[in-house]
Amino acid sequence: MAIIVTGSSGLLGSALVRALRDDGREVVRLVRREPRAADEAFWQPSRQEIDQAALEGAEAVVHLAGASIGGRRWSEAYKRELLTSRVQSTRVLVEAIAGLSGKPEVLLSASGVDFYGDTGDRVIDESQGKGTGFLSDMCEQWEGEALRAGEAGVRTVVMRSGLVLSREGGVLERVVPIFRIGLGAPLGSGKQYWSWITVDDWVRAAVHVLKNRDITGPVNFTSPSPVTNAEFTRTLGKALRKGTMPIPVPAFALSAGLGEFAREALLPGHRIQPKKLLDSGYGFAHTRLDEALSAVL
Repeated sequence: MAIIVTGSSGLLGSALVRALRDDGREVVRLVRREPRAADEAFWQPSRQEIDQAALEGAEAVVHLAGASIGGRRWSEAYKRELLTSRVQSTRVLVEAIAGLSGKPEVLLSASGVDFYGDTGDRVIDESQGKGTGFLSDMCEQWEGEALRAGEAGVRTVVMRSGLVLSREGGVLERVVPIFRIGLGAPLGSGKQYWSWITVDDWVRAAVHVLKNRDITGPVNFTSPSPVTNAEFTRTLGKALRKGTMPIPVPAFALSAGLGEFAREALLPGHRIQPKKLLDSGYGFAHTRLDEALSAVL
């Protein structure tokens, strides 16, 4: 019984596929081009096309597809792409799952802690309601499409991920070169909390959720030790043995240079606790940022 994965070429998808195969699991990757290998199947959600036969009898589906949040400056057109690439692809996938005679036991669908909006320094868990802003609205629609799989009798989990730390991509790929030349600095006030998770813990948590039938609904994929942006900056500088700039990058400069992306993704605070993971017995490999960065870098 195969595990179906969308977004398998991305940072999380490629890491998860490797881990599942190392564990002896069969993986079928949904790709948006002509399949080139036996472990690939075609889909093109923009045209509402999917190889439904490839899903038949699958054990699980993990949906990670979506345009990169930090891929480019946000124009109105790119914001539509961010939303459509998530909402439409999830709708096509869930409708295909609902039409199967042999449905998967579980659907894991990506989301983000941006669902909560800017929560300041309040400690929050999965019981916190939706926030405000474009990313929060996008996450709500994205999750809403995924949760429809529950109507077809499929256990559904939406994975609200924080900043994923990896040497192969994500936030570190963008900021490490800046820190290596000594230009790392806090962003805005530096007081906003950043919730993070190593890619290793993310993958292990995903496998844990796949196996644990009692876990449903939203699950925070973050370490239990969020830090302020200023602390993240100091700790990363120490990990790279580089000093950091004493003066923060002003919020207005970030907004001028990066536009809405800065106001939505860099300056808000998310002080998240992964209550459902902890309550279900998941043990994090990395709970301290300094140790996590040492392991990753």
